[in-house]
Amino acid sequence: MEIIKGGVTAPKGFKAANAMAGIKYKDRNDMAMIYSEQPCKAAGTFTTNVVKAAPVKWDRMIVEESDYAQAIVINAGIANACTGEEGYGYCMETAKAAAEKLSIPYESVCVASTGVIGMQLPMDRIINGVSMLVPALSDTIEAGHAAAEAIMTTDTMPKEVAVSFEIDGVTVTVGGMCKGSGMIHPNMCTMLGFVMTDVSISKELLTQALKEDVQDTYNMVSVDGDTSTNDTVLLFANGMAGNKEITSKDENYKKFKEALHYVNEELAKMIAGDGEGATALFEVKVIGAESKEQAVTLSKSVVTSSLTKAAIYGHDANWGRILCAMGYSGAEFDPEKVDLFFESAAGKLQIIENGVAVDYSEEEATKILSEDKVTAIADIKMGTASATAWGCDLTYDYVKINADYRS
Repeated sequence: MEIIKGGVTAPKGFKAANAMAGIKYKDRNDMAMIYSEQPCKAAGTFTTNVVKAAPVKWDRMIVEESDYAQAIVINAGIANACTGEEGYGYCMETAKAAAEKLSIPYESVCVASTGVIGMQLPMDRIINGVSMLVPALSDTIEAGHAAAEAIMTTDTMPKEVAVSFEIDGVTVTVGGMCKGSGMIHPNMCTMLGFVMTDVSISKELLTQALKEDVQDTYNMVSVDGDTSTNDTVLLFANGMAGNKEITSKDENYKKFKEALHYVNEELAKMIAGDGEGATALFEVKVIGAESKEQAVTLSKSVVTSSLTKAAIYGHDANWGRILCAMGYSGAEFDPEKVDLFFESAAGKLQIIENGVAVDYSEEEATKILSEDKVTAIADIKMGTASATAWGCDLTYDYVKINADYRS
Protein backbone atom coordinates (compact mmCIF):
# COMPACT_ATOMS: atom_id res chain seq x y z
CA MET A 1 0.00 0.00 0.00
CA GLU A 2 1.32 3.44 -0.98
CA ILE A 3 0.22 6.71 0.56
CA ILE A 4 -0.45 9.16 -2.27
CA LYS A 5 -1.40 12.80 -2.58
CA GLY A 6 -5.05 13.70 -2.72
CA GLY A 7 -8.48 12.81 -1.44
CA VAL A 8 -11.79 12.06 -3.13
CA THR A 9 -10.50 12.70 -6.66
CA ALA A 10 -7.51 10.36 -6.32
CA PRO A 11 -9.45 7.25 -7.50
CA LYS A 12 -10.27 6.97 -11.21
CA GLY A 13 -13.48 8.52 -12.44
CA PHE A 14 -14.22 10.79 -9.49
CA LYS A 15 -14.58 14.55 -9.82
CA ALA A 16 -15.19 17.31 -7.29
CA ALA A 17 -16.01 21.00 -7.16
CA ASN A 18 -16.58 23.79 -4.67
CA ALA A 19 -18.69 26.95 -4.73
CA MET A 20 -19.45 30.08 -2.72
CA ALA A 21 -23.22 29.92 -2.28
CA GLY A 22 -23.56 32.27 0.72
CA ILE A 23 -25.67 29.82 2.72
CA LYS A 24 -24.41 31.13 6.07
CA TYR A 25 -20.81 32.17 5.46
CA LYS A 26 -20.38 35.24 3.28
CA ASP A 27 -16.63 35.15 2.76
CA ARG A 28 -15.77 31.57 1.83
CA ASN A 29 -16.77 28.56 -0.23
CA ASP A 30 -19.54 26.64 1.49
CA MET A 31 -20.77 24.02 -0.98
CA ALA A 32 -19.07 21.01 -2.54
CA MET A 33 -19.95 18.22 -4.93
CA ILE A 34 -18.47 14.78 -5.57
CA TYR A 35 -19.41 13.03 -8.82
CA SER A 36 -18.51 9.69 -10.35
CA GLU A 37 -18.37 9.21 -14.10
CA GLN A 38 -19.87 5.76 -13.57
CA PRO A 39 -22.62 4.56 -11.21
CA CYS A 40 -21.30 3.40 -7.84
CA LYS A 41 -22.03 0.70 -5.33
CA ALA A 42 -22.76 2.68 -2.18
CA ALA A 43 -22.48 1.96 1.54
CA GLY A 44 -23.12 4.23 4.49
CA THR A 45 -23.10 4.47 8.25
CA PHE A 46 -25.07 7.09 10.13
CA THR A 47 -25.60 8.74 13.50
CA THR A 48 -27.03 6.74 16.39
CA ASN A 49 -28.70 9.89 17.73
CA VAL A 50 -32.49 9.45 17.79
CA VAL A 51 -32.72 12.98 16.42
CA LYS A 52 -31.58 12.48 12.83
CA ALA A 53 -31.11 15.31 10.36
CA ALA A 54 -33.03 15.25 7.08
CA PRO A 55 -29.91 14.45 4.99
CA VAL A 56 -29.24 11.39 7.16
CA LYS A 57 -32.72 10.07 6.42
CA TRP A 58 -32.34 10.85 2.71
CA ASP A 59 -28.93 9.22 2.36
CA ARG A 60 -29.99 6.12 4.25
CA MET A 61 -32.85 5.75 1.78
CA ILE A 62 -30.45 6.13 -1.19
CA VAL A 63 -27.93 3.64 0.22
CA GLU A 64 -30.52 1.03 1.17
CA GLU A 65 -33.08 1.34 -1.62
CA SER A 66 -31.47 2.78 -4.76
CA ASP A 67 -29.76 0.60 -7.34
CA TYR A 68 -26.70 2.84 -7.26
CA ALA A 69 -25.37 6.27 -6.28
CA GLN A 70 -23.38 8.68 -8.39
CA ALA A 71 -23.14 12.11 -6.74
CA ILE A 72 -23.07 13.89 -3.38
CA VAL A 73 -24.02 17.53 -2.74
CA ILE A 74 -22.69 18.98 0.52
CA ASN A 75 -23.33 22.32 2.21
CA ALA A 76 -21.70 23.91 5.26
CA GLY A 77 -23.24 26.42 7.66
CA ILE A 78 -26.74 24.99 8.14
CA ALA A 79 -27.28 21.38 9.25
CA ASN A 80 -30.86 20.90 7.98
CA ALA A 81 -31.60 19.13 11.28
CA CYS A 82 -34.86 19.41 13.23
CA THR A 83 -36.48 20.90 10.13
CA GLY A 84 -39.39 18.48 9.68
CA GLU A 85 -41.03 17.56 6.40
CA GLU A 86 -39.91 20.83 4.86
CA GLY A 87 -36.27 20.00 5.49
CA TYR A 88 -36.63 16.51 4.04
CA GLY A 89 -38.31 17.98 1.00
CA TYR A 90 -35.32 20.25 0.53
CA CYS A 91 -33.09 17.16 0.33
CA MET A 92 -35.19 15.88 -2.56
CA GLU A 93 -35.20 19.32 -4.18
CA THR A 94 -31.42 19.51 -3.96
CA ALA A 95 -31.02 16.00 -5.36
CA LYS A 96 -33.38 16.75 -8.26
CA ALA A 97 -31.54 19.97 -9.11
CA ALA A 98 -28.20 18.15 -9.20
CA ALA A 99 -29.66 15.20 -11.11
CA GLU A 100 -31.06 17.47 -13.80
CA LYS A 101 -27.69 19.20 -14.30
CA LEU A 102 -25.78 15.90 -14.28
CA SER A 103 -28.34 13.93 -16.35
CA ILE A 104 -28.60 11.16 -13.75
CA PRO A 105 -31.55 9.87 -11.66
CA TYR A 106 -32.27 11.96 -8.56
CA GLU A 107 -32.38 8.69 -6.57
CA SER A 108 -28.62 8.43 -7.18
CA VAL A 109 -27.81 11.77 -5.52
CA CYS A 110 -26.89 11.88 -1.83
CA VAL A 111 -26.92 15.11 0.14
CA ALA A 112 -25.11 16.15 3.30
CA SER A 113 -25.30 19.22 5.51
CA THR A 114 -23.33 20.50 8.48
CA GLY A 115 -23.70 23.56 10.68
CA VAL A 116 -26.37 25.14 12.87
CA ILE A 117 -29.33 22.96 13.92
CA GLY A 118 -32.92 24.15 13.50
CA MET A 119 -32.57 26.52 10.55
CA GLN A 120 -34.15 25.86 7.15
CA LEU A 121 -31.87 25.86 4.13
CA PRO A 122 -32.08 28.90 1.83
CA MET A 123 -33.03 26.86 -1.22
CA ASP A 124 -32.52 29.64 -3.72
CA ARG A 125 -28.84 29.72 -2.71
CA ILE A 126 -28.58 25.92 -2.62
CA ILE A 127 -29.98 25.61 -6.15
CA ASN A 128 -27.74 28.40 -7.37
CA GLY A 129 -24.80 26.62 -5.73
CA VAL A 130 -25.62 23.40 -7.57
CA SER A 131 -25.65 25.36 -10.83
CA MET A 132 -22.14 26.62 -10.05
CA LEU A 133 -20.81 23.24 -8.93
CA VAL A 134 -21.67 21.07 -11.94
CA PRO A 135 -19.71 22.97 -14.60
CA ALA A 136 -16.76 23.30 -12.21
CA LEU A 137 -16.36 19.54 -11.65
CA SER A 138 -12.78 18.37 -12.12
CA ASP A 139 -10.78 15.22 -11.47
CA THR A 140 -7.68 17.13 -10.33
CA ILE A 141 -6.14 16.75 -6.87
CA GLU A 142 -6.67 20.50 -6.44
CA ALA A 143 -10.41 20.14 -7.02
CA GLY A 144 -10.64 17.48 -4.34
CA HIS A 145 -8.69 19.66 -1.92
CA ALA A 146 -10.95 22.64 -2.60
CA ALA A 147 -14.01 20.48 -1.91
CA ALA A 148 -12.49 19.41 1.42
CA GLU A 149 -12.03 23.07 2.33
CA ALA A 150 -15.59 23.99 1.35
CA ILE A 151 -17.24 21.56 3.81
CA MET A 152 -15.44 22.94 6.88
CA THR A 153 -17.33 24.68 9.70
CA THR A 154 -15.27 25.25 12.84
CA ASP A 155 -12.55 22.99 11.40
CA THR A 156 -9.19 24.74 11.19
CA MET A 157 -7.92 22.65 8.29
CA PRO A 158 -9.21 20.46 5.45
CA LYS A 159 -8.95 16.71 6.04
CA GLU A 160 -8.14 14.29 3.21
CA VAL A 161 -6.04 11.20 2.56
CA ALA A 162 -5.54 8.67 -0.24
CA VAL A 163 -3.74 5.36 -0.80
CA SER A 164 -3.17 3.04 -3.75
CA PHE A 165 -2.45 -0.70 -3.86
CA GLU A 166 -2.56 -3.60 -6.29
CA ILE A 167 -5.16 -6.29 -6.84
CA ASP A 168 -4.05 -9.00 -9.27
CA GLY A 169 -1.65 -6.58 -10.94
CA VAL A 170 -4.23 -3.79 -11.23
CA THR A 171 -3.67 -0.54 -9.33
CA VAL A 172 -6.67 0.53 -7.28
CA THR A 173 -7.13 3.60 -5.11
CA VAL A 174 -9.06 4.64 -2.01
CA GLY A 175 -9.34 8.34 -1.20
CA GLY A 176 -11.43 10.30 1.24
CA MET A 177 -12.21 13.61 2.87
CA CYS A 178 -14.08 14.52 6.01
CA LYS A 179 -15.01 17.37 8.28
CA GLY A 180 -15.49 17.42 12.01
CA SER A 181 -14.35 19.52 14.93
CA GLY A 182 -17.09 19.79 17.56
CA MET A 183 -20.17 17.84 18.72
CA ILE A 184 -18.05 14.72 18.28
CA HIS A 185 -18.49 11.55 20.28
CA PRO A 186 -18.31 7.77 19.66
CA ASN A 187 -21.13 5.93 17.89
CA MET A 188 -20.60 7.81 14.65
CA CYS A 189 -18.94 10.95 15.77
CA THR A 190 -20.08 14.42 14.72
CA MET A 191 -18.72 14.40 11.29
CA LEU A 192 -19.22 14.02 7.60
CA GLY A 193 -16.95 11.56 5.81
CA PHE A 194 -16.80 10.69 2.12
CA VAL A 195 -14.61 7.85 0.90
CA MET A 196 -14.31 7.05 -2.81
CA THR A 197 -12.70 4.05 -4.46
CA ASP A 198 -12.31 2.78 -8.02
CA VAL A 199 -12.18 -0.86 -6.87
CA SER A 200 -14.77 -3.29 -8.20
CA ILE A 201 -16.47 -4.97 -5.25
CA SER A 202 -19.93 -6.30 -4.43
CA LYS A 203 -22.27 -4.03 -2.51
CA GLU A 204 -22.63 -6.64 0.22
CA LEU A 205 -18.90 -6.76 0.91
CA LEU A 206 -18.52 -2.98 0.52
CA THR A 207 -21.19 -2.46 3.18
CA GLN A 208 -19.73 -5.06 5.51
CA ALA A 209 -16.22 -3.61 5.19
CA LEU A 210 -17.42 -0.12 6.11
CA LYS A 211 -19.68 -1.12 8.99
CA GLU A 212 -16.95 -3.24 10.55
CA ASP A 213 -14.26 -0.62 10.13
CA VAL A 214 -16.12 2.32 11.69
CA GLN A 215 -16.03 0.45 14.99
CA ASP A 216 -12.23 0.81 15.20
CA THR A 217 -11.94 4.24 13.56
CA TYR A 218 -14.67 6.90 13.69
CA ASN A 219 -16.44 5.27 16.63
CA MET A 220 -13.24 5.55 18.69
CA VAL A 221 -13.16 9.35 18.42
CA SER A 222 -14.51 11.84 20.94
CA VAL A 223 -14.01 15.57 21.21
CA ASP A 224 -16.76 16.70 23.56
CA GLY A 225 -19.16 13.85 24.34
CA ASP A 226 -21.97 15.10 22.08
CA THR A 227 -23.23 12.71 19.38
CA SER A 228 -24.39 14.73 16.39
CA THR A 229 -27.66 14.68 14.47
CA ASN A 230 -25.84 14.66 11.11
CA ASP A 231 -23.09 12.03 11.34
CA THR A 232 -22.64 10.37 7.98
CA VAL A 233 -19.94 8.32 6.30
CA LEU A 234 -20.55 7.42 2.67
CA LEU A 235 -18.40 4.95 0.72
CA PHE A 236 -18.72 4.85 -3.08
CA ALA A 237 -17.09 2.24 -5.36
CA ASN A 238 -17.31 2.80 -9.14
CA GLY A 239 -15.23 -0.20 -10.31
CA MET A 240 -13.27 1.90 -12.81
CA ALA A 241 -9.89 0.45 -11.77
CA GLY A 242 -10.85 -2.59 -13.83
CA ASN A 243 -10.01 -5.32 -11.33
CA LYS A 244 -12.01 -8.53 -11.22
CA GLU A 245 -14.94 -7.85 -8.89
CA ILE A 246 -14.33 -8.82 -5.27
CA THR A 247 -17.19 -11.13 -4.32
CA SER A 248 -15.66 -13.20 -1.51
CA LYS A 249 -13.54 -12.58 1.56
CA ASP A 250 -10.32 -13.52 -0.17
CA GLU A 251 -6.87 -11.93 -0.14
CA ASN A 252 -8.08 -9.09 -2.38
CA TYR A 253 -10.86 -8.28 0.06
CA LYS A 254 -8.31 -8.25 2.86
CA LYS A 255 -6.15 -5.77 0.91
CA PHE A 256 -9.14 -3.53 0.33
CA LYS A 257 -10.09 -3.61 4.01
CA GLU A 258 -6.54 -2.68 5.02
CA ALA A 259 -6.57 0.31 2.67
CA LEU A 260 -10.03 1.38 3.82
CA HIS A 261 -8.95 1.10 7.44
CA TYR A 262 -5.90 3.27 6.86
CA VAL A 263 -7.97 5.99 5.19
CA ASN A 264 -10.69 5.90 7.85
CA GLU A 265 -8.23 5.86 10.75
CA GLU A 266 -6.22 8.78 9.38
CA LEU A 267 -9.39 10.82 8.82
CA ALA A 268 -10.62 9.94 12.33
CA LYS A 269 -7.33 11.07 13.87
CA MET A 270 -7.45 14.31 11.89
CA ILE A 271 -10.89 15.01 13.33
CA ALA A 272 -9.73 14.31 16.88
CA GLY A 273 -6.62 16.45 16.54
CA ASP A 274 -8.66 19.32 15.11
CA GLY A 275 -11.24 19.36 17.89
CA GLU A 276 -12.64 22.80 18.57
CA GLY A 277 -10.00 24.87 20.32
CA ALA A 278 -7.67 21.90 20.61
CA THR A 279 -3.89 22.17 20.79
CA ALA A 280 -3.11 18.44 20.87
CA LEU A 281 -4.32 15.07 19.62
CA PHE A 282 -4.84 12.87 22.68
CA GLU A 283 -4.52 9.14 22.02
CA VAL A 284 -5.39 6.51 24.62
CA LYS A 285 -4.19 2.92 24.20
CA VAL A 286 -5.39 0.20 26.53
CA ILE A 287 -3.31 -2.98 26.24
CA GLY A 288 -3.23 -6.28 28.10
CA ALA A 289 -7.02 -6.42 28.22
CA GLU A 290 -9.08 -9.55 28.70
CA SER A 291 -11.30 -8.70 25.72
CA LYS A 292 -11.62 -6.11 22.95
CA GLU A 293 -14.86 -4.85 24.51
CA GLN A 294 -13.11 -4.22 27.83
CA ALA A 295 -10.27 -2.32 26.13
CA VAL A 296 -12.72 -0.22 24.10
CA THR A 297 -14.74 0.73 27.19
CA LEU A 298 -11.66 1.73 29.17
CA SER A 299 -9.99 3.72 26.39
CA LYS A 300 -13.19 5.61 25.56
CA SER A 301 -13.76 6.46 29.21
CA VAL A 302 -10.31 8.05 29.50
CA VAL A 303 -10.43 9.92 26.20
CA THR A 304 -13.81 11.46 27.10
CA SER A 305 -12.85 12.53 30.64
CA SER A 306 -13.05 16.33 30.84
CA LEU A 307 -10.63 16.43 33.75
CA THR A 308 -8.08 14.30 31.90
CA LYS A 309 -8.49 16.41 28.73
CA ALA A 310 -7.92 19.57 30.79
CA ALA A 311 -4.76 18.04 32.29
CA ILE A 312 -3.45 17.28 28.81
CA TYR A 313 -4.02 20.93 27.87
CA GLY A 314 -2.04 21.97 30.95
CA HIS A 315 0.76 19.46 30.15
CA ASP A 316 0.14 18.02 33.60
CA ALA A 317 0.88 14.33 34.24
CA ASN A 318 -2.18 14.02 36.48
CA TRP A 319 -2.38 10.24 36.25
CA GLY A 320 -4.98 9.99 38.99
CA ARG A 321 -7.58 11.37 36.60
CA ILE A 322 -6.84 8.58 34.13
CA LEU A 323 -7.20 5.85 36.74
CA CYS A 324 -10.37 7.52 37.97
CA ALA A 325 -11.87 7.55 34.47
CA MET A 326 -10.98 3.89 34.03
CA GLY A 327 -12.59 3.13 37.38
CA TYR A 328 -16.00 4.57 36.52
CA SER A 329 -16.05 3.11 32.99
CA GLY A 330 -18.02 0.05 34.06
CA ALA A 331 -15.26 -2.34 32.97
CA GLU A 332 -13.83 -4.65 35.60
CA PHE A 333 -10.05 -4.58 36.18
CA ASP A 334 -7.58 -4.54 39.06
CA PRO A 335 -6.27 -0.97 39.55
CA GLU A 336 -3.35 -2.35 41.56
CA LYS A 337 -1.98 -4.07 38.46
CA VAL A 338 -2.12 -1.11 36.07
CA ASP A 339 1.03 0.29 34.46
CA LEU A 340 0.69 3.71 32.83
CA PHE A 341 2.95 5.47 30.35
CA PHE A 342 2.93 8.81 28.55
CA GLU A 343 4.48 8.96 25.09
CA SER A 344 5.04 11.57 22.39
CA ALA A 345 7.70 12.66 19.91
CA ALA A 346 9.65 13.89 22.95
CA GLY A 347 9.96 10.40 24.44
CA LYS A 348 8.22 7.79 26.58
CA LEU A 349 7.89 7.81 30.35
CA GLN A 350 6.38 5.38 32.84
CA ILE A 351 4.18 7.17 35.35
CA ILE A 352 2.73 4.39 37.49
CA GLU A 353 3.55 0.72 38.05
CA ASN A 354 1.02 -1.65 39.57
CA GLY A 355 -1.26 1.25 40.38
CA VAL A 356 1.38 3.27 42.28
CA ALA A 357 3.40 6.27 41.09
CA VAL A 358 7.03 5.62 40.17
CA ASP A 359 9.81 8.12 40.78
CA TYR A 360 9.45 9.99 37.49
CA SER A 361 10.61 13.46 36.49
CA GLU A 362 7.76 16.00 36.36
CA GLU A 363 9.93 18.11 34.07
CA GLU A 364 10.34 15.24 31.61
CA ALA A 365 6.62 14.45 31.82
CA THR A 366 5.74 18.05 31.01
CA LYS A 367 8.10 17.97 28.05
CA ILE A 368 6.43 14.82 26.69
CA LEU A 369 2.95 16.25 27.26
CA SER A 370 3.82 19.50 25.46
CA GLU A 371 3.84 17.89 22.01
CA ASP A 372 0.95 18.21 19.56
CA LYS A 373 0.27 14.47 19.77
CA VAL A 374 0.23 12.81 23.18
CA THR A 375 -0.42 9.13 23.93
CA ALA A 376 -1.41 7.54 27.23
CA ILE A 377 -0.77 3.78 27.37
CA ALA A 378 -2.47 1.75 30.10
CA ASP A 379 -1.45 -1.89 30.52
CA ILE A 380 -4.01 -3.69 32.69
CA LYS A 381 -2.24 -7.08 32.52
CA MET A 382 -5.28 -9.28 32.04
CA GLY A 383 -4.83 -10.66 28.53
CA THR A 384 -3.76 -9.82 24.98
CA ALA A 385 -6.61 -7.60 23.69
CA SER A 386 -6.17 -3.90 23.03
CA ALA A 387 -7.98 -0.82 21.74
CA THR A 388 -7.11 2.78 20.84
CA ALA A 389 -9.31 5.85 21.21
CA TRP A 390 -8.64 9.39 20.00
CA GLY A 391 -9.63 12.74 21.38
CA CYS A 392 -8.06 16.10 22.14
CA ASP A 393 -7.27 18.42 24.98
CA LEU A 394 -9.95 20.68 26.48
CA THR A 395 -9.10 24.37 26.17
CA TYR A 396 -10.54 27.80 26.92
CA ASP A 397 -11.21 28.23 23.20
CA TYR A 398 -13.64 25.30 23.13
CA VAL A 399 -16.00 27.25 25.36
CA LYS A 400 -15.49 30.46 23.37
CA ILE A 401 -16.24 28.77 20.05
CA ASN A 402 -19.40 27.05 21.29
CA ALA A 403 -20.68 29.98 23.31
CA ASP A 404 -21.28 32.01 20.15
CA TYR A 405 -21.56 29.28 17.50
CA ARG A 406 -24.89 30.56 16.13
CA SER A 407 -23.78 34.18 15.79
